[in-house]
Amino acid sequence: MNRAERLSAVLDLLAEGGQVDVDQIVARLEVSPATARRDLDALARQQLLTRTRGGAVAHSVAYDLPIRYKNQQNPGAKAAIAAAASALVPRGAVVGLCGGTTATAIADALMSRADIMEPAPDPSVTVVTNAINIAMQLAMRPQIKTVVTGGVVHARSYELVGAYADTVLGSITLDLAFIGVNGIDPAIGPTSHDEREAAVNALMASRAARAVLVADSSKIDKRAFAAIGPRRLFSTVITDSGLTRDQHDRLVDAGYDVIVA
Repeated sequence: MNRAERLSAVLDLLAEGGQVDVDQIVARLEVSPATARRDLDALARQQLLTRTRGGAVAHSVAYDLPIRYKNQQNPGAKAAIAAAASALVPRGAVVGLCGGTTATAIADALMSRADIMEPAPDPSVTVVTNAINIAMQLAMRPQIKTVVTGGVVHARSYELVGAYADTVLGSITLDLAFIGVNGIDPAIGPTSHDEREAAVNALMASRAARAVLVADSSKIDKRAFAAIGPRRLFSTVITDSGLTRDQHDRLVDAGYDVIVA
């Protein structure tokens, strides 16, 4: 287990009970007490936890996520997709993240990268998001510059939608945009259940040099109510290994670069 994996494992232990001590880390991760203390100190410097005598506690969170985030489907697939998306992000990039469970997983993946979270005088990555929950996750990470669009809060998804969001997104440029969807049909493109979310997501994608659809394989060949921009807006699809060969070939034929996580 390398250092980045070990730090992520420590955060997983912390998430289980809201606190963790050095002895737990030693027993679960099979490391020395000195290593466990250094890892806790490193995470404390990144403001990912608060150190206590002999251990650490989680930062308190002043909001509660909608039910869709608590009971998300296909968490393993989304974690794999998030890791593949994170791998596309170089240091110094400006990244757009829409709302949703897959985009939230991408934020988690970025925060677990040692090269991004290493203390530095300037931010390692800039994230532009219209999702309140993602902004809250990133706000305490000084290594990540977080830009939040304006807009009206959509209670189901915690996404900001409407003219204020359009104004901010229309005035910036992005290197990458990761957009979650409710369905991808190779013939008609990506779709969303909500037309307001679809409009913001399409604008975010249009401001990016590379617009990437992130969707687990259960979303392939599905259609929802609102189209997310013109069909050629997105160049890449990241999905999981549940994708069939026929689905892969039809996505490629439709012009997508397909990454299977």
